[in-house]
Amino acid sequence: MNFSLSSSPLKNASLAAIDFESSGEAAGEAGTPIQIGIAEMKSLQLDPKSFFSSHLKTTSSITKAAKKIHGIAPADLEEAPSLLELWPELQRRLQNRYLVAHGHGTEKRFLRAFPMHGFGPWIDTLTLSRQFFPGLCSYALADVIAHCNLTEKLFLLHPTFQWHEALSDAIASLSLLLHLIEVANLADHPVSFLISSS
Repeated sequence: MNFSLSSSPLKNASLAAIDFESSGEAAGEAGTPIQIGIAEMKSLQLDPKSFFSSHLKTTSSITKAAKKIHGIAPADLEEAPSLLELWPELQRRLQNRYLVAHGHGTEKRFLRAFPMHGFGPWIDTLTLSRQFFPGLCSYALADVIAHCNLTEKLFLLHPTFQWHEALSDAIASLSLLLHLIEVANLADHPVSFLISSS
């Protein structure tokens, strides 16, 4: 599929939201991914059967600050696959889909583990939130979700929903995107209308 030339309307698009949780930035060491979550949406319908989550093996230490945010401990990663070992799974779930994330910089950076992967283009719900809701005090995903009164819907989609858990955050990003499409009546607009230029 040639995404760059696609004029497919949003109502017909296949999208996948992705989120990573990381080990945190330690002195002299970049953070590494330790959890991944993916949720898919087709024809403006979130598909719970598509939900995917996995811890990820890492050689980096988890910082205290990161553990305080997401609660992931080294013991959770002992039997986990590496990100590279998940390549077939990620290729199946992300290829030929528009990718969604809330502040997509981290997700794009971690996916560079797969050179020439070809995933994308991207729709960034952080950028869209700033455009749709100017003047909010915070554009953190949890705060925008609360502003849009979507919290109850998230628990209906994923009963064990919790913030800073990769699958939960991916579901939240996709739910926020769907909400923006619905309230702005964008279903018939081409996907390119929402694609991030960054």
